[in-house]
Amino acid sequence: MLLGLPRTTLAGPVRAPSHPSQVTLRTAFTVCFAVAATAALVIFILRTRASLTLAACAAMVAVALNHLVHFLQRRHIKRGWAIALVMVGALLLVAGVLLLVIPAAVSQGRALVEQVPKLLETIRQGRVFNALDRLFDIEQAFRNALTKGDLAQAGASPVLGAIGGVLSAMAGAATMGALVVFMLVFGPGLLANFFEQLDVEARSRWQRISSRTYSSIGGYLGGLLVICSLNATLTTICLALLQLPFFLPLGILSGFSSLIPYAGPVTVAILVTVLTLLTSGAVKAAFVVGYFLLYGQFEGNMLGPYIFRRTVHLDPLVTLLAILLLAEFMGVVGAIVAVPVVAVAQVVLRDLLVDHRQRRTGEYRAAGRPE
Repeated sequence: MLLGLPRTTLAGPVRAPSHPSQVTLRTAFTVCFAVAATAALVIFILRTRASLTLAACAAMVAVALNHLVHFLQRRHIKRGWAIALVMVGALLLVAGVLLLVIPAAVSQGRALVEQVPKLLETIRQGRVFNALDRLFDIEQAFRNALTKGDLAQAGASPVLGAIGGVLSAMAGAATMGALVVFMLVFGPGLLANFFEQLDVEARSRWQRISSRTYSSIGGYLGGLLVICSLNATLTTICLALLQLPFFLPLGILSGFSSLIPYAGPVTVAILVTVLTLLTSGAVKAAFVVGYFLLYGQFEGNMLGPYIFRRTVHLDPLVTLLAILLLAEFMGVVGAIVAVPVVAVAQVVLRDLLVDHRQRRTGEYRAAGRPE
């Protein structure tokens, strides 16, 4: 109102709304509580990333082993005995592989470490390094970094770090093994109790989601194990035929690189090629490049897409984005668990969207309207 006159428009006078504000104290409290709960959840996740990562890895291993447990159960073996047989078999398999591979890998790895100074000197005398050194003064910066700290402390820190890393890895492996056993023993009962608390419709939906998730992750992990084993075997054979030093640790590293789709094999291929160039010359490095190109085409265009499409049904772009985001959040482990995590999210979202579409279709039909 201006000068006591009512405000009007071309369509007529504008009337103030007659209903009071719908924002009540209860609504404001609910919104504030939701925001606080979300912030607390984010802080909790950030502070417990290591434990959550360990639990996620244990869950993946438990899902993979549970398929073997079900296989034994179908052979009329009780679940308790089936779990014991699977765990004993897994431990024997891991111990056998370690006894066969680790001694030779450690020996060649020690030789590789001893060759590092010679390799660095070769790099230092190369034309590429000299050109970069003239532009960025790399060598002087490296010397300054060494002279700023105590040399004794600089030599002791890597040793202490290595010892701490080994102890942490052993503790993590023991913890993950215990988690796997507990998940196999108590996981099905826990899920059954959770489903019993839901109504009939929600129970049917979440049982369907869990079944699809279980099949998807199990198939993905089984296929990934085949890819990693094939990668390690073929790469080791190729490097051994080329009579390259350190072929066994490099072959094992190449096998583990397949745990990170797309990015892992490319990174290891570059590393192995550079080491071959420095230790065995350009000719063998060219053969290594040719091998990795051929194997990359085989894994990237045949094995990988077959497994992803038949198990998790993920688009390659979605897979790559998931790897990048979770690697930024959780490091290497995040890149490893990215595909199963996104696969689970896709299964849940797809089922919820299908259920929503069916509800809307039913409402339209009940109202006599076209869909």
